[in-house]
Amino acid sequence: MKLNGATIPDEIVARVTERRGAAHCYAELEPAKTALVVIDLQYAFMDEAVGHAVCPAALAIVPAVNRLAAAVRESGGGVFWVRMTHDERCAAEWSVNHQIATPAAVAARVAALTAGSKGHSLWAGLDVRPQDEIVDKYRFSGFMPGTSDLPERLRARGFDTVLITGTVTNVCCESSARDAMMTNFKTVMVSDGNAAMSQAEHDAALTAFYNIFGDVMDTDMIVAALGRHERAAAE
Repeated sequence: MKLNGATIPDEIVARVTERRGAAHCYAELEPAKTALVVIDLQYAFMDEAVGHAVCPAALAIVPAVNRLAAAVRESGGGVFWVRMTHDERCAAEWSVNHQIATPAAVAARVAALTAGSKGHSLWAGLDVRPQDEIVDKYRFSGFMPGTSDLPERLRARGFDTVLITGTVTNVCCESSARDAMMTNFKTVMVSDGNAAMSQAEHDAALTAFYNIFGDVMDTDMIVAALGRHERAAAE
């Protein structure tokens, strides 16, 4: 299956279709219950001057993310911009993260992701609006209990479906998407709204997620689905 930004092997699509009864289990979206979740599109991951783990492909997905944000808002959904954040609690409670990186890499991460730093800021090219919500998370996943209030904020506004975008596809985005599904959100990863360090890593992560955890669609498909619901409601 070829999508904008990704390819999922046909044998996986056939397996999923047989099990679920359709290639896309969330092809029909209810806009008022749908939220766009944008993971880690911050200077830390997009600007070599202040970043510590820059993903060059992240720059290319900004137009798709902005387009989705506009479509979701216009159809009655919500937009949540999620920032990876470091604080002293991370150092004390997430020590294993420091053990698998060099001291220099750890120092660069802390500098780039501490609140108030340029690296922690959302990328300037993102179309962030006053009605959107900004959420800090303190682990890779935005849905891991105790490390973000994203799930509570989503549920408080009646959202049960999340569209996952951002960077890196196979790290924070996939972690968030899997945990979202495991905590009972209908979850879609957006093929051309996620970015990884390589196409191979990107495709592998989306394939693994699609195979078991949820759906993968591209921006065109999602915008069309939101529009179909609006037109049907107006008739």
